[in-house]
Amino acid sequence: MTQTTQQTSEYVEFWNDTLAEKFDRFQEILMNGLSYHSQVPLGRLEVAPGARILDVGCGWGDTAIALARKTGPEGQVLGMDCVEQFLEDARRRADEAGLANVRFVAADVERYPFEPEYDLCFSRFGMMFFEHPVVAMRNIHKALRPGGELMFIVWRDIEDNPWLGLPKQVVLDFLPPPGEDARTCGPGPFSMANPDVVTQQLEIAGFEEIHFERNDGPVEVGDSVENAMRFQLALGPAGEVFREAGEEAERQRPQIEEALRSTLAPYAQAGKIVMGSSSWTITARKPAG
Repeated sequence: MTQTTQQTSEYVEFWNDTLAEKFDRFQEILMNGLSYHSQVPLGRLEVAPGARILDVGCGWGDTAIALARKTGPEGQVLGMDCVEQFLEDARRRADEAGLANVRFVAADVERYPFEPEYDLCFSRFGMMFFEHPVVAMRNIHKALRPGGELMFIVWRDIEDNPWLGLPKQVVLDFLPPPGEDARTCGPGPFSMANPDVVTQQLEIAGFEEIHFERNDGPVEVGDSVENAMRFQLALGPAGEVFREAGEEAERQRPQIEEALRSTLAPYAQAGKIVMGSSSWTITARKPAG
């Protein structure tokens, strides 16, 4: 079943009209890299049989499907993302897995009319992009039953994520940083890297028992130097700098591409480009009473 709410945010529009195609193009790289950071917390997560679960920013559906298997046939999972294009793949994957207890809705979580019916809300790299983080957190708080849990994964600082930081520095050697009027996907991948800030946001939204756990590890950013270079110029901080520079970026493309190849080549392992990454797994709870 498909259900779509009105999408009014400029960030939602940008995801759909600009980023969706690029994310789909590099889906394999992103799925491999993102799954590393959800395998450990999802593996340890205890879900009561029959639980109702909300997956925020579910993308291509792999985490929603994993959660559907955890809760079992008596449970229900709602995967939500603002990009309908991603959810087409999610529905196909769920059908292929023979799962009848997961459905997907294209909607803006900040504005969705939730009822307090979920035992758990999970999100992998979706929370960082909300236009108004506290508004989104309050709406998720509304979606949870009393005592319900929120678990979400976000990137730590760019300095702790060389797979994104190093390519950005390379591109900035050639091009200016994006201006204040640059179109963007939201606050950005590192907007929830500071535990003090995120703790305050969660507390304002009504959550308690807030905990941060660091997860470091290697992520594959391409099956070749060439593919890794193309990925960096399409997405992430380096891709944003390149995109916003427009004609000047295209004029210098040959030099930028060669510089990126030289930077990425030392990270080759068995032909694949593998670099360091670091995330927070954050848990919080809605008060029981």
